[in-house]
Amino acid sequence: MKAIQITQTGGPEVLTWTDVDEPTPGPDQVMVEVAAAGLNYIDTYHRTGLYPMPLPFVPGLEGAGTVTEVGSDVDDVAVGDTVAWSANIGSYAEHIALPAASTVPVPDGVALDEAAAVMLQGMTAHYLVTDTFPLGEGHRCLIHAGAGGVGLLLIQMAKMIGAEVFTTVGTPAKAELAAGAGADHVILYRDVDFGDGVEEIAGERALDVVYDGVGKSVFRRSLELLKPRGMMVNFGNASGPAEPISPLELAPSLFLTRPSLFHYISTREELLRRSGDLFAWIADDRLDVRIGERIPMGEARRAHEILEGRQTTGKVVLTP
Repeated sequence: MKAIQITQTGGPEVLTWTDVDEPTPGPDQVMVEVAAAGLNYIDTYHRTGLYPMPLPFVPGLEGAGTVTEVGSDVDDVAVGDTVAWSANIGSYAEHIALPAASTVPVPDGVALDEAAAVMLQGMTAHYLVTDTFPLGEGHRCLIHAGAGGVGLLLIQMAKMIGAEVFTTVGTPAKAELAAGAGADHVILYRDVDFGDGVEEIAGERALDVVYDGVGKSVFRRSLELLKPRGMMVNFGNASGPAEPISPLELAPSLFLTRPSLFHYISTREELLRRSGDLFAWIADDRLDVRIGERIPMGEARRAHEILEGRQTTGKVVLTP
């Protein structure tokens, strides 16, 4: 079969569309014909070696497709079922073998590319607002990169709850997208210091929580915006890893956390609950999934280049 293979870590040029052996499902696994794979920043961390992986490997943790074969011990998934997944390396391929227990059913009313688009980013947004810092009505939150895949979903979920949403974006076009998703205050960070923009509207130390998938370029200024006992949630490194800080810098009584999706879907029950909520919201038109681009999987290099160049809005999906 065809797949993207990485034989050495590095830039987007190490992504090679080539022939590889088709996987064989084990007794507790299913084989899936991939309809779409989601592009995520964690894929770039695997590619560069920031998050080390054994070489060679096929990247991509997230996707959706149709089951073509089931292992001998699998009794709750059948050939022909449509499924999605979020934590199985090897998704940049025409087929993937993965544990049946790590898949979730995709219901009628949800397209497979939509399912692939929300498994990592959608469940990330879900746990951030429901568990890491449970947003409530009237809370003030700052969402960095509001026109990105996680950002647009976070804005919508925060507004479902009734929070007041501040967000940062880089261009007027992205500002329009973030406002369309429901953000109350959209700050163009290239035109003004985003912290000054927040303080001009809300005053000093007015935020309950900052959801930060950007990292280095926004981390310290974001801390200065939090009210006492506010929470800094750093879940990504789009501008590079945040620099180390002393615990003394967390005065006044700030909380700092570095959450990971995989710790919030560690049980089958959590996985089904989070994905089930997302799929129900999509089917009911309560959650809009913006797929900014559909790119052939063989052009994964270009997909990584535009993602790292901050040229994307919403979600990018790769199709075999």
